[in-house]
This record gives sequence, C-alpha cells and structure tokens, in this order.
Amino acid sequence: MTTLILASSSPYRRQLLEKLGLPFQTVSPEVDETRKVNETPSELVERLARLKARTVATSHPNALIIGSDQVAVYAGDVLGKPHTESAARSQLAQLSGHIVTFLTGLCVLNSTSAVEQAEVVVTPVEFRELTETEIYQYVAREQPLDCAGAFKSESLGIALFASIGGSDPNALVGLPLISLCRMLRTENVTVLG
Repeated sequence: MTTLILASSSPYRRQLLEKLGLPFQTVSPEVDETRKVNETPSELVERLARLKARTVATSHPNALIIGSDQVAVYAGDVLGKPHTESAARSQLAQLSGHIVTFLTGLCVLNSTSAVEQAEVVVTPVEFRELTETEIYQYVAREQPLDCAGAFKSESLGIALFASIGGSDPNALVGLPLISLCRMLRTENVTVLG
C-alpha cells in the first residue's frame, strides 16, 4: 500500500484522519502562512494546502500527501486564532448572531507522479445570539485559543450555533473527509476496499 502522510501538526486533523482507519504518518510542513497581497481567502487556503503537501513531498518521494489549511471569514476579514482568552471572548462577541464562512483547502499530492488534486470546501456557520456569561463560560471551559473563530465544533462549541451548512461537517474541524475519500479513490486508495 502507498504510504499516506498528513502534512500537518494539527491534532484535530490527525484525529479526523484516524476515523478512516488507514495507516498514515504525520509530518509538520513548516511553511510561511502569511497571506499574500490581494490574495482572496479561498486562494489562500488552496495555496497553503498545496504548499504544505509540496513541502512534505520533497522529503517523501513515494507517498500520497494530504495538505490542508483553513480560515474563517467574517465581514470580508480573515479571522485568526485568538491565542488568549480575552481575544477569544472578543472574537465570539463579534460573531454572536452572525454568519461566519469557513474555507478549508485540501490537497492530495502523489509525490511519485506529481499529480495534485485540490479544492476548497465552504462551510457557513450561523452563531446564535450569545450572552456575555455564555461566552465567558465557553472560553473558560473549552480554551479554544488555537482555533480560528474561537470554538471547537467537535465538542462544546456546537452549543454556540444556530446552524451549520455545507457538504461535510468534518470540514469545519479542518479536514473534509468526504472530499478526501474521493481524492484517495482517484489514487486507488479505498477506505472500504
């Protein structure tokens, strides 16, 4: 079987990929994630997903490499990771009652053939109206400091939402498994085979 490599240091992406039951390795890609001038959020996540896969491919010439990147977009602005409780509370207060669009770039690179498959999965999330107490309690309990949008949808963060749209709920966590399975099948790797 082809070696499968997740080009990520994200524990969330690793946990999602584990759901497929395929053996894989993780390699941190160490890339500059700075947004380029005039680069749209969609262009950014696709470029970074490709860049992460290509960077890992340089040291793994016979593998299928999965690169992924995600941003949250609100009112045309890309939201970063809050890093502090104060910033997380501010971010959630800003998003309360609004729709945030999460863009998840995905790339599967066959480093033997140099064939790349890439796409951007869009997931709109509607936040319900949040009280100050709810925001404080959520941030204190969940500590979502390393998550764009200041929440973890795979756990308590789900209580912050009025609705989630999109084609794949896993995309919101950072790795769209439906698209990934389709790309892997193109490379003759089947989850149920």
